[in-house]
Amino acid sequence: MVSNQLKNQHLLWRAGFGPSAEGLNQLSLLTPIDLYAAIKKASSKKPDYLDATDDYFKGLVKGIVEEGKRIQMDKEGLKMLQQKSKEQIKNLNLMWLDEMVYSNAQLREKMAFFWHGHFASRNLNVYFQQNLLDTIRQHALGNFRDMLHEVSKSAAMLFFLNAAQNIKAHPNENFAREVMELFTLGRGNYTESDVKEAARAFTGWGANVKGDFVFRKNFHDNGTKTVLGVKANLSGEDVLDILLEQKQTAVYITQKIYRFFVNDNIDQTKVEWLAERFYKSNYEIGQLMDDIFTADWFYEEKNIGSRIKSPIELLAGIRRMLPMELQNEESQLLLQRLLGQVLFVPPNVAGWPGGKTWIDSSTLMFRLRLPQLINDDDHLNIQPKDDDDLMMGNSGNLQPASKGKPVEVKIDWNIYTKNFAAVPKEKLMESLSGSLLQLKPAFNDATIRNYTDSGNRESFIKSATIQIMSTPEYQLC
Repeated sequence: MVSNQLKNQHLLWRAGFGPSAEGLNQLSLLTPIDLYAAIKKASSKKPDYLDATDDYFKGLVKGIVEEGKRIQMDKEGLKMLQQKSKEQIKNLNLMWLDEMVYSNAQLREKMAFFWHGHFASRNLNVYFQQNLLDTIRQHALGNFRDMLHEVSKSAAMLFFLNAAQNIKAHPNENFAREVMELFTLGRGNYTESDVKEAARAFTGWGANVKGDFVFRKNFHDNGTKTVLGVKANLSGEDVLDILLEQKQTAVYITQKIYRFFVNDNIDQTKVEWLAERFYKSNYEIGQLMDDIFTADWFYEEKNIGSRIKSPIELLAGIRRMLPMELQNEESQLLLQRLLGQVLFVPPNVAGWPGGKTWIDSSTLMFRLRLPQLINDDDHLNIQPKDDDDLMMGNSGNLQPASKGKPVEVKIDWNIYTKNFAAVPKEKLMESLSGSLLQLKPAFNDATIRNYTDSGNRESFIKSATIQIMSTPEYQLC
């Protein structure tokens, strides 16, 4: 039988980024229903806009934009602007990661993290990225219909999917195809004709240099189109609504959410039940998550510890469990590269595939070493792949210090260790494993004790914690 504490740990990992050291002792006192109610309430407030741009960059942008028109700049000026924007995107990365770690609105940020992968976009313009992030955070637990419409009109997505090239004379099918294949219906649930006709409906969509949506009516095709059996003079908004009218959209979104929050192996019966309710609610995301997190089957043993933590989940989870002050925050960008997931830099419009793709021979070894690196006991000698296209030109700014440590932190161990103050010495290992792992470990206590500092109780807790975090079992949630 699964204990309340384990159920609650499971919930905190799936509806957030894991337990925090501050609340660890409360996990056995709450029922999962009560804990979920508290998590949901904490995420009910609208998020503040994350602005990662500094005054210098804002002044630079203001100086080259007049009434929405770009002033002519020389090649060096444009290069400097792009470089500054890349730096601000890195700031946005770290700012959002901090929200994942410190915010009480764990469910909202976890949902936004899911949508960040669903509506994947790479863009060099920090303002476009900030606005898209704000859209998915504002709507993370709201209405999918509203979010789809807003994301589809965001400058980040429009420029990423070549909307500027989609004009009446020469329709560009990129956005129309991706909105069907990746954002709504899923592959195989539309025809090539549907894509071509939808592309005509989206002609004229674009954005200005400020990131505001612009409809260029002179470039729009006003002719009759036929999309999924609907024949009319369709607009882009009409097409989005037609896609939402298909129950397949609810099924497709529910399948992705089930894989992300429950189990990579889909239970089709449960997905169909969830999708039917999601569709009938007019795509209310919050209700769908209620149906998942309050279901008895969510807490079945087969769903606990069944997912491999994504790199961001792994990093945020360690920081939540071990309160720390980072001396070099930018080192987290390098860690993200080495682990295979950099916020705002998805590999393509399909986002990160997740699951077993997170693990290969090099990433697994680095994952197992990560707690040692953070605890100042190991050195980094791994060179990340030099994929400058993937890193949008940031690779030169994120080279590892091969002779030093990538992360310089000061862990506030007192906040963590006090959770085990009342635990008898002979029960410490069991208590530590129970707080850190979702699965019964394959290792025995003696294996961990061989690598711990038993000089005193505090040293033992610290060293045993790092060793447990360095096991394969800690990679699962």
